[in-house]
Amino acid sequence: MRSHYVASKRPRRTRRTGVKSIARFCGNCSCGCPELFVDASAPAERQVVITDDFGQKVEMSLDQLGSLVEAAKTGALDDLALTG
Repeated sequence: MRSHYVASKRPRRTRRTGVKSIARFCGNCSCGCPELFVDASAPAERQVVITDDFGQKVEMSLDQLGSLVEAAKTGALDDLALTG
């Protein structure tokens, strides 16, 4: 199952103050899309929030997200991607 990235043309704010939707990562199912948010009002170690299709979430710092992005750019995560 291959997913695609949907960038928000204009980040939308959620009900919580300071929370912006940055991107959605949609696959080929009807179960919803994981989404990436930045919460500027949260403590630094929890400003990045990734939600999954089932209502769970992961919170991390901007530095941790940067490490994840760098790993993806270098191909370190390529073997984890599902092909289909």
